[in-house]
Amino acid sequence: MEDADLRLDGNAAGGILGEVFALEVTTARSTCRSCGASGEVGSLTVYAHAPGIVLRCPGCDAVLMRVVRGENRIWLELMGVRSLELRAPDSA
Repeated sequence: MEDADLRLDGNAAGGILGEVFALEVTTARSTCRSCGASGEVGSLTVYAHAPGIVLRCPGCDAVLMRVVRGENRIWLELMGVRSLELRAPDSA
C-alpha cells in the first residue's frame, strides 16, 4: 500500500475532535511548530489507519496532532502545534 493511499484530509478527524472540543475544529487555524505554516485543521493530512489518528502538516509533513480513543477516554497530543485558533460562537 502506498503512502498516498493512506492519506485523508483533516476533515476525517472532525468527528473525534468534535468529541473533545465544543467548537468546530476543522475550521480552526493551526500553526505548525516545525515550519510555521498556518491553515485550517481541515487542510491537514490525516492518517487514520492505526490505533489512533495522526494529523500532519501538508507543508513539511511534521506531526501536529495525535488523537487516540480508548475505553471511556480520549488522548489528545498537540506537540507539533504552535497555536490553535478556534472561532468563538457569536454572542446572542
